[in-house]
Amino acid sequence: MLDFKKEDIATILVRYNVAMEKTMTPDEAAEQLYPKDALLKAVAVAIYEGEEDDVIDALDALLDAGKDPIKLIDEALLPGMAVVSALYDQGIIFLPNVMMSADAMLEGIDYCKSKTKEIPKAKGTIICHVAEGDVHDIGKNIVAALLRADGFDVVDLGRDVPVDEVVAKAAEVKPLMITGTALMTTTMYAFKEVNDKLVEKGLKIPFACGGGAVNQEFVESYSLGVYGEEAAEAAKFGNYILKNGADIAKMRNEFHIH
Repeated sequence: MLDFKKEDIATILVRYNVAMEKTMTPDEAAEQLYPKDALLKAVAVAIYEGEEDDVIDALDALLDAGKDPIKLIDEALLPGMAVVSALYDQGIIFLPNVMMSADAMLEGIDYCKSKTKEIPKAKGTIICHVAEGDVHDIGKNIVAALLRADGFDVVDLGRDVPVDEVVAKAAEVKPLMITGTALMTTTMYAFKEVNDKLVEKGLKIPFACGGGAVNQEFVESYSLGVYGEEAAEAAKFGNYILKNGADIAKMRNEFHIH
């Protein structure tokens, strides 16, 4: 799938910053970012509005125009989600809006897949889980949805996942990254156990951790940890690894508050 580089998003944000006036509504701001092509714009608008049926209708129009269904993931769906991500990064829209858009986009991806026997190539595999002993999975579900919407293959291990299960799955699938969420302070120490067992096995995989129970200082206390305060940062981490490699120190320098 298409990998949106930082400079691509920066271009969108520059367009937005130059064009936007203080009195602009979110809808008006989004209008500045949509593709110029009418058929592609229809997909982007539907994703922004979180309207799954409208996404399908817009994709049908493109398919009727002879577009390849798999190429539409890169050419129509991902750019539509990039508009939403840009507005979220600027604080113009909020997480519930992003989640609705992500669901609409994922529906579109499934629809495009149903129209062909070709299997689209994912950017990479990422494991998501909730810390052992913790049953609060809303944050993990958001992270997984946003990663899928950004083109990653997600292995969702669920909630209250034993440390050894996380490590075993990492050894099996060799993921680009592992994410962990914890809402209870009594469960966050499972992350350090996961970290230590990964290191013991020689698996130096970035381990992105977040949730109400953890903070940057705690995550930096173990060698593979990268702290993510917001769910949307997981996709940024994944894209950074694809472009720059899995160097934990560089990731911390790029994303942590200093």
